Amino acid sequence: MLGKWLIAVTIAFGFNAAWGQDEAPAQTLFTNVHIFDGVNKKRIENASVLVEGNLIKTVSKGDISAPGATVVDGGGRTLLPGFIEAHAHLMLMGPSLPQMEAATTWEDFGIHGTQMAEMYLMQGFTTVRDAGGANGGLRRAIDSGAIVGPRFYTSAAFLGTRGGHADFANFSSPPGASTNFSRLNMAQEVDSVADVQKYGRNNFRMGATQLKYMQSGGVVSAFDPWQLLAGSPAEIEAAVAVANEYGSYVMAHSYRKEAMMNALNAGVKSIEHGFSFDCEIAKLMKKKGAFITTNLTAFDPGLLDIPAVANVPSSLAKAKSASATFAGYIDNMKKCPVKRAFQTDCVGSVDACNIQIAYEKHLNNEFFGPYTSLVTMTSTGGELVALSGDFMNPYTEGKLGVIEEGAYADILIVDGNPLEDFSVVGTGTKWFGADLRPDSPQTLRVIMKDGKIYKNTL
Repeated sequence: MLGKWLIAVTIAFGFNAAWGQDEAPAQTLFTNVHIFDGVNKKRIENASVLVEGNLIKTVSKGDISAPGATVVDGGGRTLLPGFIEAHAHLMLMGPSLPQMEAATTWEDFGIHGTQMAEMYLMQGFTTVRDAGGANGGLRRAIDSGAIVGPRFYTSAAFLGTRGGHADFANFSSPPGASTNFSRLNMAQEVDSVADVQKYGRNNFRMGATQLKYMQSGGVVSAFDPWQLLAGSPAEIEAAVAVANEYGSYVMAHSYRKEAMMNALNAGVKSIEHGFSFDCEIAKLMKKKGAFITTNLTAFDPGLLDIPAVANVPSSLAKAKSASATFAGYIDNMKKCPVKRAFQTDCVGSVDACNIQIAYEKHLNNEFFGPYTSLVTMTSTGGELVALSGDFMNPYTEGKLGVIEEGAYADILIVDGNPLEDFSVVGTGTKWFGADLRPDSPQTLRVIMKDGKIYKNTL
């Protein structure tokens, strides 16, 4: 009897063990491709890449044996890492800050964010860092498969002073009053070290992977001159201290040179916009291990003709002043290059942002050439988002922005060679007044994120 019981238990445990075994991860084999790995100037010619599960298992110039793999023949095209957008606002649809503050609900923001997430992925961006306005819900929906979108690093609420660049309240709103943006934790007024600590910690509670501090003003915003030096050194240091508690970092909206230097000396790791960049700042950035992201549309010759600028006298005056001050950025960045990641900073409709993204790609190439632009859009962005650390980084299994063994399988295949013809990455040569763009560039033939193919027209 005992023997029969032991046999039964053995059989049961055998079945249970077999039932509990994970199936072998799916494999995808890309063949006949030339690889831009996100780092090196020369492509790896006539190569293959084997993806297993959600990671790159093998990169080889020789044959790769993978009998059960799904094979994708690249046809001599270029395989490269998925693009990384380092400064976006997926929740902010416009058309203006007052409209979003006074007449927009959480449903409106959520629907817009969902549409923006899919648009970004289909433009080749497998990772997006949101620079304010989005909490952790959109990432949870993407990562669970409920909606389609890129990997998503969020900053939650903008943190900024009264009258600063995070003050989206109606004109008549008194200090400290509840607003649409504050109720939804999209922007918070912080006017003391205690405020910074409270709302910074709350941002991490709400799903932030890093903090965003609004240090300078803006051009088309209502209350703030672009020259603003918002936040005391103690308040900025408090934001850095809170981020350090979580093993993460602070990104700072900084225009003036003084603002950038103050931020870097306080421990800020990511300078946003940074239009007054020069070689002195470059030296300090390298010493501090910091990055910069800049929306190059700020240097577009037609900037002063944009309706939001041209039709508002205060904004037009600010834009003229800013353009004169920021004129040295491109030359200084070429003379004293630092780690610069890709930034679009679009606030508006999905169609408008699709156009702006393509134009931002184009300007990167126009100003800095294809190789530097590709590195900006791939490996540098991957290094930047990894600063969120072991605790708050939701994607720690592999590297981002590179094609190498052990990296995440975030992969694109494009027609031709983007190091020679950058337009194949999906550029657009016109911004305002441009025709609507396709849902995904025709030259972008394969989009894979986390080992899953979302587009394949080969």
